[in-house]
Parts: sequence; structure tokens; C-alpha cells
Amino acid sequence: MAATVYDKPGRRVRLDAISAEPPKGMTRKKAEKRFATLGRELFELQDAMYGAKVTSVLVVLQGRDSAGKDGSIKHVVGCLNPRGVIVTSFGVPTPEERAHDFLWRVHRHAPRAGEFSIFNRSHYEDVLVVRVHGLAPKPVWKERFGHIRDFEELLAEHGTIVLKYFLHITKDEQEERLLEREKSPETAWKLNPNDWKERDHWDDYTRAYEEAIAKTAAKHAPWTVVPANAKWYRNLVIAESIVAALKGRRKGWEQALEEMGRAGRAELEAYRAQEGKEAGKRPR
Repeated sequence: MAATVYDKPGRRVRLDAISAEPPKGMTRKKAEKRFATLGRELFELQDAMYGAKVTSVLVVLQGRDSAGKDGSIKHVVGCLNPRGVIVTSFGVPTPEERAHDFLWRVHRHAPRAGEFSIFNRSHYEDVLVVRVHGLAPKPVWKERFGHIRDFEELLAEHGTIVLKYFLHITKDEQEERLLEREKSPETAWKLNPNDWKERDHWDDYTRAYEEAIAKTAAKHAPWTVVPANAKWYRNLVIAESIVAALKGRRKGWEQALEEMGRAGRAELEAYRAQEGKEAGKRPR
């Protein structure tokens, strides 16, 4: 993969220095073939995790307008069993949400053991859009980096695999996608003048993302900058990353499932033995 992973706080992030294109030699055909294989593996891993119920997964998708958050959900999450997946999209906070601390509306959507939670935008909006548009004083949003680190560490300590993705596209690619939305009946419903207004703050958002990634990257909550100009490559990178994060846990999940199976069989045998005794006491 040509993705850039940040898993230690403090490392400088320069988004303009990271390519948004697939690596040389990677083709759509190769990527889609590999993605199909990963999809099957991802389904099997999720199935084991769901049954064992000792681990959960939180996938955070961040990116500029039209970066492909919805598309990532459609393709990558499409490989999962819906019974164990919850997708939450975070928009402008409601009056009730604004009456609480900024993490309140997020924490309540954290995954239960055995589940996947996918965040389409997330708690990071409170150090991104809030910063760019001056919706909170600088000392307030600066302090939130520490709160976010503590929140993600808490989730990790309680068995959640935290994976964060910044979908990296160029300004030219964004313009092309926004214009395409106007032409296509299938995507016209997404049209929003605010998407064009936000382009005026491109550099401000770049700095905001760079600082957010640098200050909240950790081993237990890594950031992956995903080259996302090619949608097919974006899907491959995310699938590769999730499978890599899960496959090391598979043995533990299988052991938990075996123990559950043994306990279940023992309980069933005890039940049948008791039923046999009761049957022997009944008059014939």
C-alpha cells in the first residue's frame, strides 16, 4: 500500500507532500481482484469477532467534501454482515447535543463488544470545522486534542480497535467530483452550495487536519492517510488496513469461541442427563 500511517503523536504531517494517487504499477483490475479476496477475509474475521464478543472496532472516516466517505462505507462495509455493523453520520450538533460536552454525542455511538461502528465524520469535527470557522475560542478547541486522546485510549483499553482514515484528495479532484454531482441524477441529491463555500478554506482545513492527525495519532488509534483520488484504490487501502488490524486477533477469538462451545456442550449434556433422570422417575 502507498498509504501513510501515523501511529505516534508529534510526528509532523505534511498533506501536500503525500500523493493522492495510486502507486505506479497499481491498476484498477489488480486492486479490485485483491479487494475481493480481502472482502471474504474481512467477513470471516468479523464473524469470529461477533461470536467471541471480546473485541469491537471503531472506524473513523474523515475527509473533505466529496472525498469518498459514503463510497468507502458502501464498498468496504458492504463486505461485512449487517447484523454487527452500525453506521453513524455526524452533522451539525442538535440543541440537545450542544447542551452536553462535545464527546457526549459520540461516545453513545461507540461499538458494543462484537460490533463494528463506522463514523462518517466524527468527534474530529470539533477540532476541524469549529477551528476553521471560529465556532469556539482557540483555547477551547486546543484543549480538545487531549480529550480526544483520552477518549480513544479509554475505548482501546476496553477492547475497541480504533482505526482512523483521512481520505486524501486534491483540490482539482474535488472540483471534478462536485461538478459531476450536478450532472448525475443519481448524485444530485448531494448538491450543497456549502461544499463550494468550504473550498475557500482549503488551506485552513489542511492545517487543521495536519495538526489533528499529528496530535492524536497513537499505536492504539493510528491515522492512515488514504490516497483517495482513485476510488477503487481508496477502497483497497481501507480494506487492507482493517484486515491487517484484525487478523492478529483471530486466534484469540477462535479460542473464545471454542471455550463457549465447550461450555455450551457441557450445559446441554447436563440438561439431557437431568431429563433422563426425570424420565426414569415417571410412571410407565
